[in-house]
Amino acid sequence: MPRAMWSGAISFGLVNVPVKLFTAARSQDVRFNQLHATDRARIQMKRFCSEEQVEVPYDEIVKGYEVGPDEYVIITPDELEELEPAVSRGIEIEEFVDLAEIDPVYFEHSYYMVPDKGGAKAYSLLLQAMRDSEKVAIGKVVMRQKQYLVALRPAGKALAMSTLYYPDEVVAQDELDGLPGEDVQASEREVKMAQQLIETLHAEFDPAKYHDEYRDQLMELIEEKASGKTVVQMPARQPAPPKVTDLMAALEASIAAAKKGDEKQAGKKRTA
Repeated sequence: MPRAMWSGAISFGLVNVPVKLFTAARSQDVRFNQLHATDRARIQMKRFCSEEQVEVPYDEIVKGYEVGPDEYVIITPDELEELEPAVSRGIEIEEFVDLAEIDPVYFEHSYYMVPDKGGAKAYSLLLQAMRDSEKVAIGKVVMRQKQYLVALRPAGKALAMSTLYYPDEVVAQDELDGLPGEDVQASEREVKMAQQLIETLHAEFDPAKYHDEYRDQLMELIEEKASGKTVVQMPARQPAPPKVTDLMAALEASIAAAKKGDEKQAGKKRTA
């Protein structure tokens, strides 16, 4: 069972909802340790002074912010402590917005909230009211000495909380090179063909259909080698897709392939 990482209360108006916070997702990345090739011993990272070429004890290390090449402003722990946001055990809802108004690029990390002791009824009330109104709550919360902008939304039987990037953390599109200009326009026929392809490939989102094929192959390799085998036949890499030279021909071929895939899938269902 996961352990609660934070507890506090959601407040909107004069209503308080005591809640506990749980991580909503767990990374399944395969992590490796660095080892010395000759004796398989773990590699240790040491703090090393580039000027004096000596190892530095932790109590001689300070925090510095680079303001120019090799030029730093030193910030002391006391100065950082004075600037820390006031510790609060609450999520103060400031407003309600439509979910469609929040660009997904703003979402950072997601969490589930469950009612804490005595908060089940108020929790259910907020969940139902937000679900019926199809609104998302925007507020702020302090966790780990940092203030976060957050969005609260219904997610099945639970309320979910997502931390959001602040606007100055999101890359502005005018900083991107290579975006097509207004002079690059698709023809009406090409747009209709593209829409037809989209409709042919349309399906209800089912995350269970997807899995990390690279991670599966990597774990198979690790398990085979751990069992004593040193040679594992890995699947051949997929060839690189051909470059598109005729857009209409590529669209027509894609639609035909998608329809063929649908017919094959329907045949499997009939014989099942």
